[in-house]
Amino acid sequence: MTADVQGPAWALEGLGVRSGRYPLAVEGPVMRAVDRLVPGMSTVTRYIRYHSMYAAIAAHAERHALDPAGCRRLVRRCEVLLAALGHDTEATDTAWTAHGIDRIRRFCTQELDLAQAADEEQLTRSYSPRRWGFWDQYGGPATVLGTVEVRKGALGPGRHACPAAVRDLFAPLLSLAAQDVVPFPDLQQAGHAAVGVPVPEEQEWLTGILTATAPGGAHTPEDWEPSDRTRRATFRILGRAIELHGAEGHGYQETLRSAVAFGEETATDPVLSSIPESAGWRGLLLRHYSVGAWRRLWAALVAVVGSRDGEADRSAGELRDWLAHQAPAGTVRRLLGELPQLKSPEGRLMPAERQLLEQGGDAPMTDVLLLTVGALRSREGHLTDDARAVFLGRGRRSAEFLDPTWIDGLLTDYADRPVSDLAARLVDDMLAQSRRVALGKLRTDPATGGLKIFSRLHLRNERYFKTGDESGSDIGTRIPQLGFFGQQLGLFAVRDGCHTVTTHGRDILETHR
Repeated sequence: MTADVQGPAWALEGLGVRSGRYPLAVEGPVMRAVDRLVPGMSTVTRYIRYHSMYAAIAAHAERHALDPAGCRRLVRRCEVLLAALGHDTEATDTAWTAHGIDRIRRFCTQELDLAQAADEEQLTRSYSPRRWGFWDQYGGPATVLGTVEVRKGALGPGRHACPAAVRDLFAPLLSLAAQDVVPFPDLQQAGHAAVGVPVPEEQEWLTGILTATAPGGAHTPEDWEPSDRTRRATFRILGRAIELHGAEGHGYQETLRSAVAFGEETATDPVLSSIPESAGWRGLLLRHYSVGAWRRLWAALVAVVGSRDGEADRSAGELRDWLAHQAPAGTVRRLLGELPQLKSPEGRLMPAERQLLEQGGDAPMTDVLLLTVGALRSREGHLTDDARAVFLGRGRRSAEFLDPTWIDGLLTDYADRPVSDLAARLVDDMLAQSRRVALGKLRTDPATGGLKIFSRLHLRNERYFKTGDESGSDIGTRIPQLGFFGQQLGLFAVRDGCHTVTTHGRDILETHR
């Protein structure tokens, strides 16, 4: 007797599939260190002007006793107005392109249709599909900085109240937010609030907050929160790195690496050696190389896998061969002996990671070598205790999947075996880890009643297929954003492609010897 089973009727058949973030879950130690060392910043907060606008909105909301819905409406409308101020100019200077400007241009015909652009009922057709618009990305940093406080869902002034001059700057914009349609001549009356170089009063106010200094530039530690003091320390480290290496023509992040990740300046420079957070930045930036290597290696592996239709799907053996065939001849022990020098005889950290990237580009085996260097740097005695704690991840009790000590264990186990065997093992470890991470994120889908899994790589009949490619880009450290904030505040400048610290910046950040 056979039975035909149907159902359950409350769930759709099959497993729901969504694209997952962080498929190998290797980013945590760096992301946590970034949160701790750069509080009040994020990788998606770019402009000082938005912090000023939200502070002015918060002050307005308190005066008018706006509830959460009223605050959200005002935020969305002000964000549209700020973007609309630049709607008729081509984005030739991307440094000052307001958020959402491309999406609001279609609402700017004979006049600005503000109600439609900021509509909360049709979010996907508005300037932003998020209910709170760009406040979603500025809100967390703003509350940490203390420029805005969220009380029962409504915005209000933080511990650093918006000064009158900054409120006056946005008064015309806030007035226009009450209109459903805004004629362009009226919009231009609010032009001083457009995204651009901060006005002096705004610059002075936010310089004090971001660098933890009182009017006049004095820093009194006990007057500030721990997060403020940490952010100031990072600002000072970046400023000193620019003083030492800005003329080399690198970006902010590489300039910082030159000063704190390599060499001996964290111990010998009178400024860097006096800032405890310098050791943390050494550990973070060195671990960042290993995290980037895993992300690129995984993206390269997924790139050689075909779609669910069976085109170029791969077995685990084929994926192992893909990397193993790129491995150099010889044993792992020999490979270790051929790595660039990690330390000088005097104990200085040498830029082995930079050298490997310059020599090997984006080849997958370059990433394997970077992972190997990271493993060697994880050994006791290579880094100071403070730097090593951040490099390995604070609060870590034992080796974690795919962390540098995991790789170090493999180097020991595979020392006298071919490098190709190690490469094949790394593929197995990535596949196993991606599966662990995906299963750990398995959730019930309220829309279907079934399960949904967050992954782009899937296994069917012992063969892997993908539903999309993975990103191999590096995760953010917030240093580029911090550097650009420094430019907007007049602390840093760029001349002839090189970064410099201004006289004002030297005084505020105390970067001089």
